[in-house]
Amino acid sequence: MNYVTGYTIRRLREKKGITQKQLADMLAVSDKTVSKWETGKGLPDIGIIKELAEALQVSIAELLTGDVVKNENTSGNMKKMSFYVCPICANVIQSVGEGAFCCCGITLPRLEEEEKDDIHMPQVEVMDGEFHVFLEHEMTKEHYISFFAYVTSNYAQFVKLYPEQNAECRFTRRGHGAVYAYCNRHGLYKVLV
Repeated sequence: MNYVTGYTIRRLREKKGITQKQLADMLAVSDKTVSKWETGKGLPDIGIIKELAEALQVSIAELLTGDVVKNENTSGNMKKMSFYVCPICANVIQSVGEGAFCCCGITLPRLEEEEKDDIHMPQVEVMDGEFHVFLEHEMTKEHYISFFAYVTSNYAQFVKLYPEQNAECRFTRRGHGAVYAYCNRHGLYKVLV
């Protein structure tokens, strides 16, 4: 099993731009204790590892391995939204990006956008600073629009629909993005707004 090294502590402390004294104050230990850790003359007690990781702004795994993981995807945004629907109970799961999700004992496939058609493409009107989204679509227990979603680069709204309702909703307008509609029989449809 790996344990935190003095080299890792010193490297992370210096990267954060703090002194041994400042780190010691954050952890309620002496600066001599931090010095001992960094020179390999002592090791932090297992009971302080969580606080040490928080003070150095890394995960416990990163602290123990010395491998700091930096998210290189700085342009990630909500437009990478993925949807998953359970075919048994109709639960809907939303995720920014792809993931692995299970429901009712099965692994759910990510919904893929269907080819455009006139029946399932959501209609969008701008009204009073909002998007009025609607479809002329039957809403029976066997065939209905399950949800609408409005997604921009930094914002997402979601409305779950049920049979016997109208296939419509309103979203607060937040800029350019996409509106999704999901039909329980025919799949996911998207229109840019």
